[in-house]
Amino acid sequence: MLDIRRESSEVRVGIIGTGFIAQIHARAARQAGARLAAVADVDEERALQAGRLFGAERAFGSAENLIESELVDVVHVCTPNHLHAPLALKALDAGLAVICEKPLATDAPTAALMAERARDAGLVAAVPFVYRFHAMVREARARLADLGRISLIQGSYLQDWLLKSTDDNWRVDPAKGGPGRTIGDIGSHWFDLVEFVTGERITKLCAQTSVVVADRVTSGPVLTEDLATIHFATASGALGSVAVSQVAPGRKNRLFLEISATTGSLAFDQESPERLWLGGREGSQALVRDPMTLTEAAKPYSPLPAGHPQGFQDCFNSFIADTYATVKGEHREGLPLFQDGARAAHLTDAALQSAKEGAWVAC
Repeated sequence: MLDIRRESSEVRVGIIGTGFIAQIHARAARQAGARLAAVADVDEERALQAGRLFGAERAFGSAENLIESELVDVVHVCTPNHLHAPLALKALDAGLAVICEKPLATDAPTAALMAERARDAGLVAAVPFVYRFHAMVREARARLADLGRISLIQGSYLQDWLLKSTDDNWRVDPAKGGPGRTIGDIGSHWFDLVEFVTGERITKLCAQTSVVVADRVTSGPVLTEDLATIHFATASGALGSVAVSQVAPGRKNRLFLEISATTGSLAFDQESPERLWLGGREGSQALVRDPMTLTEAAKPYSPLPAGHPQGFQDCFNSFIADTYATVKGEHREGLPLFQDGARAAHLTDAALQSAKEGAWVAC
């Protein structure tokens, strides 16, 4: 918890990990006005290099030393997936707030345990489902409430960064990335966005998975899915489908969501985040992000004037700022917490079970 002897506005941050996503966390922490107190990596030299790059005050050669240092209030876990649970739990046991990358854990029971531990300790524990923080996603959520009963939810999350046999990453190894690679890595974002925007709970699903690149030059035979298609239904009876792939040529990070309801439809494309498509029987329109016309729910996430594009880092900045505000006792609507990470892990496990059994699975 925050030390009351310090200025209430000061949050001391420690980042575990030094890769791409850790850099994103570090930029967002600085933007939020936090004190970047420490960074850690299993390789001390790498930690020192990252410390200089991030602007951190200290560098540690182990995550445990950072957690036990008493120099930080919030720990950011930005490591390979298999380390998320042990490090986040250790930080929670030390009485620290935690921001842990997704997937929260490589299996649903462990993710549920993490959520329970954070809740019982009364600590803020958040997961970077940052697409919630696009202004036009908040706009979609607000407008959907007036469109009536939802009938259809459809979309995709497509990437191509693992298209070639020479493309490789620790995520391909189930020992490090978990048994559900594409579903857990990007499908979790899509499912979280669906349930956040619609307020609907997915109650059952049926999935198929496929390995397209059977062998990779570095790691050998591939044991985790390159793509998946998933059909589902919600508690209200809405039907849905999604395709997720990390081998879709030309698609870099295309998260797409379209929702049809009684009196209208809407669609959001993460690669064109400044626009929200609004569909109607008598006509359709593309709503452009403009803080002068957005709903009250969306305005806080639109700090720049219309015509000044916002993107992924802006979303991350908003997520981190909201998390730190929550640590200081303020309320922020829609902050994704460990229970949301546990929910995503549950849906991932359900999809893998469905694909294995060739049957519908209750969620």
